Amino acid sequence: MTRASLDKRPDEVASMFDDVAARYDLTNDVLSLGQSRLWRREVARAVAARPGDRVLDLAAGTGTSSLPFADAGAYTVACDFSLGMLREGRRRHPGLPFVAGDGMRLPFADGTFDVVTNSFGLRNIQDTDAALRELLRVTRPGGRVVVCEFSQPTWGPFRTVYTEYLMRALPPLARTVCTNPDAYVYLAESIRAWPNQPQLARRLQDAGWERVAWRNLSGGIVALHRGYRPA
Repeated sequence: MTRASLDKRPDEVASMFDDVAARYDLTNDVLSLGQSRLWRREVARAVAARPGDRVLDLAAGTGTSSLPFADAGAYTVACDFSLGMLREGRRRHPGLPFVAGDGMRLPFADGTFDVVTNSFGLRNIQDTDAALRELLRVTRPGGRVVVCEFSQPTWGPFRTVYTEYLMRALPPLARTVCTNPDAYVYLAESIRAWPNQPQLARRLQDAGWERVAWRNLSGGIVALHRGYRPA
């Protein structure tokens, strides 16, 4: 668990995301200085969805992250625990299947999906290890996981500057574009408390994923982890 998840109940986190749903994607673009679009493209390349694939996008929010998989012809399920996010997603993308679901108890049968993916949502699930095991359970043997999550910049001086931005600049900037800036204080704290690249890789392995590897994006601000369910 992250420190922030210990401080907030799951219903409090869901309510927080309900509050920011309408402007969530715009806020992310502003606060990431446009990098969020680059990260989504890299996730789409890593997932490499094909026609006939079954893809689960966990913590999909309004479904923006799910669209590239659906556009590639894959049957894509956008799953989130925030009803506000789901409502906004259905309004924007009525053709995309949206499902309410708890990442620790997913409402899908064993081995349902060819690929499971999660972008910037794993931190917000109360029990990270339970979520990684659930993702494994609903993936078919030989299927893949792609996790895109904030991580630790690899260059020390930049890491210091980045941490200062998170804790000092991000909350005031959020107030200019977000209806609930306190949500971004929580998000900044959760990013700072999150495991680094090797630590998250070990947790994926402990959950049962094999051939785990990662690639840094934007100097390690974000890391793209991948793994396979044993065949």
